[in-house]
Amino acid sequence: MPKVRLTEALRSEYQRLFDECQVRPARTPEVERLVVRLLASKVRYAAVGEPLGIPWQVIGVIHHMECSQNFGQHLHNGDPLRARTTHVPAGRPASGEPPFTWEESASDALTMEGLPQWNDWSIAGILYCLEGYNGWGYRLHHPEVNSVPTRPRSRSLVPITQSAIGNVRFRLRLIMIP
Repeated sequence: MPKVRLTEALRSEYQRLFDECQVRPARTPEVERLVVRLLASKVRYAAVGEPLGIPWQVIGVIHHMECSQNFGQHLHNGDPLRARTTHVPAGRPASGEPPFTWEESASDALTMEGLPQWNDWSIAGILYCLEGYNGWGYRLHHPEVNSVPTRPRSRSLVPITQSAIGNVRFRLRLIMIP
């Protein structure tokens, strides 16, 4: 059970923040490079997502959030695929033997998070899933945070949200390409 429900107010917040998101002009080349990398991996993301009913774009954003698009790391948390995860969630994938393929691990991570049961792939629904995947900590425990601090791997974004999804919003917006 999610710790936060997707209410109409939260849905409106996600949509508003998505609509207002902008890239700093100086960071446009960096964002464009990121989009090229995500699009180059579309086939791999789709191969995992299609059987689970998850859009490839969502998997691409999670892959970038968790492991900077490194196919040698678990989608759960960025730990190396040569062993089960040691960081939260530890011991994943629970079945099979290491080393794991990225596809095996990604399928386990997405299933563990309940994404195959999700059916609202609207912008608000996607952002809700992404925030939940990354954790509700900012929203639940730091409501005073008006924006996400800019970290080295996400400097291309204007931090505009009151929650931890700020760094993924623009990435998602750019790759919502058929």
